[in-house]
Amino acid sequence: MSESLTTSLRYYGISPWEIEVIYGFLNSRFRINQEEIEPNDESYVSFLDIYIPLPFNEEFFKWFEYKRWEKIKDVFKEMKRRRGTGNAIKIKLNFLGRPKIIFVLDIEDKRWYDNAIEKIDFVLELLPYHLNPEKIPSDIDEISYKFDTETIRWRLNLARSQDKKYKFKGNAWNVVT
Repeated sequence: MSESLTTSLRYYGISPWEIEVIYGFLNSRFRINQEEIEPNDESYVSFLDIYIPLPFNEEFFKWFEYKRWEKIKDVFKEMKRRRGTGNAIKIKLNFLGRPKIIFVLDIEDKRWYDNAIEKIDFVLELLPYHLNPEKIPSDIDEISYKFDTETIRWRLNLARSQDKKYKFKGNAWNVVT
């Protein structure tokens, strides 16, 4: 399966060691396109954008293997530890699917950052509820999650269709554009 699936890593401010370790875990399952980019957000010293060409679901974790996923989460935690507190690192995980699922990890406090990484897997249980066609706007292409440190969980954040952008606030989706 790895010969037909290509993942991409786009990054800046990530050490060669960190990229090599992540590359090693992903390379056993995917072909990898890797691109070091120019910094595009002055708020962060480091940025990592990972595109996973599979849907975010239970089958992905079984195929990828939970043990390998746990090791990647450990690398993410170590990346934050090495940079300290503050907006030092931002990680974006993009999972292909309809809709595409995106996790944006940009928490200042290391404890909450680590907690967010550990709880990404828990979103699997909520997906059927979150993606219920009666609860989301129609024709959504992507949904992003952001970790809420007040409620200590991943929350729906943004949704996009071809021509509209929505923000999840309270208990409803509101059109932004």
